[in-house]
Amino acid sequence: MNIIFYLSAVVAIYCTLRAVFHKHAVHALLYLIVSLLAVAVVFFVLGAPFLAALEVIIYAGAIMVLFVFVVMMLNRGEAAIQQEKAWLQFSTWAWPAVFVLLLFAEWLYLLFYQPPAVAPVGGNQSIMPQQVGEALFTRYLLGVEMAAMLLMAGVIGAYHIGKQKQRNYHRYLEEEENLRSTASEKQTQQVI
Repeated sequence: MNIIFYLSAVVAIYCTLRAVFHKHAVHALLYLIVSLLAVAVVFFVLGAPFLAALEVIIYAGAIMVLFVFVVMMLNRGEAAIQQEKAWLQFSTWAWPAVFVLLLFAEWLYLLFYQPPAVAPVGGNQSIMPQQVGEALFTRYLLGVEMAAMLLMAGVIGAYHIGKQKQRNYHRYLEEEENLRSTASEKQTQQVI
């Protein structure tokens, strides 16, 4: 059981460092997802399966998918298309795939090994999902609402940053604009 803990911890530390120091934003986000999955395995090994499930569902699932979509929404244009073609190469996906397979093997081992039950840190009481939900929507409601508003503001800000300004012309005005642009190109060619 200790080997799984240490192996997951090493994967989490390495992938977190890769997420921090990687040059490409999408690659960094993929490493961060693997890091969050490794932390979920650590939580499961420590006897907190509910916390591990929350880690996978909320952080590695919902929030990181949101981050990936926002980053991809900001990469637009021909250079972004060429970059996306480069991401489809095997060398780009090799190491994250190795780490995910390692975590999957650890999960299978934990699933079939059936480790002895570990007592929670707080004593013999275990925390039920109902208690977590009641705490989130009563005592910590303001924090949950603030986090939701912050995420919404981030998505709206990313949309406005990534939005390309387009001119909408009537079909007659569009022809005039094309004539003006060709005339200005001819003038610049004559000057040269």
